Amino acid sequence: MAHRILFIRPAPSRIGLALAMVAVSVFGVWVNANADGSLPSAAPDFPSIVQAHSDQLAKIESDKMAGKLFVSAIGPALHLGDVARTLGANSLPAKLATELLVPDLTAAVLRLMGSLAAWHLALTVKQAVREQQRESVTERLFGSPQAKAWLDQQEQSPWHAALSALSDVVASPEWAKGNQGDSASTLWFTALERAGHLEVAAMQAGYQEWDRIRNWKDRVRGLRGQARLCGTWQWIIHNHQQHQEQKLSLLFPPAGYTQAALPGLVEMIVLGENVYLRWEIDGRAQEDSLQFSKEGHRLEGTFINSQGGWGSISGKRTAGCAP
Repeated sequence: MAHRILFIRPAPSRIGLALAMVAVSVFGVWVNANADGSLPSAAPDFPSIVQAHSDQLAKIESDKMAGKLFVSAIGPALHLGDVARTLGANSLPAKLATELLVPDLTAAVLRLMGSLAAWHLALTVKQAVREQQRESVTERLFGSPQAKAWLDQQEQSPWHAALSALSDVVASPEWAKGNQGDSASTLWFTALERAGHLEVAAMQAGYQEWDRIRNWKDRVRGLRGQARLCGTWQWIIHNHQQHQEQKLSLLFPPAGYTQAALPGLVEMIVLGENVYLRWEIDGRAQEDSLQFSKEGHRLEGTFINSQGGWGSISGKRTAGCAP
């Protein structure tokens, strides 16, 4: 392989409230079933965890409270104990915290906790609507101004628009009047439907954020590996199939410089002293298996490509890392 590649909201008319509730419930079950079908098999039991910590989720009023609840209970329950221990560690050195992506990890955890709190809120509102407890719905949605303000601050969350739509219904003059008849049934239906939308949006956001967080160690390893390879290398490639030797100069960019990434390099894994590289271009592929030596200044290993080529690679660092 040539190494040149390197450089629904239906408007209810006169539908009965009971029929409306059935329709929304069926909609929720359908979405849940489809969402579950795309989830990883190792996903924790989110509904049970939300239910088990319902009181604490309802009382979150700040990022600090959300972080403490994650570290003490939610994180371990979601199979994220390593993340909880990292965020719960006292006085991490600034350099280590940056290397471990602690600021990004903290932001992700807060987004996850916001999604779980919104999910729980949607469940409680749905239950109160089904029981037609108007005051209870208002209390659950607006009872704690601090908790509501904390959720409202998360304007970039995928579920925020659904929360605002639900709040608009419950804060409307029509809701406060509590009239009976068709108009009241329509209002109950709208509240139930919007609570269902909030539940689905928060559920999906929670699963997706959890999936990103659980891959945190892989991102840290990837950045560490990229930092260790960063610099200019002179490689000598011996292709035993073609009985040829080729010399290359490769520049591995620093972490974060995606635009300067080597063309064709689609995968890089660095674990300890071992390095795996995969290159792909024009339907061809090559895999390099290498090891660091001489305190990281040399790389030795082998390659194999999809054209049947195979041989050895010897690399020497000729310049350090530079942006």
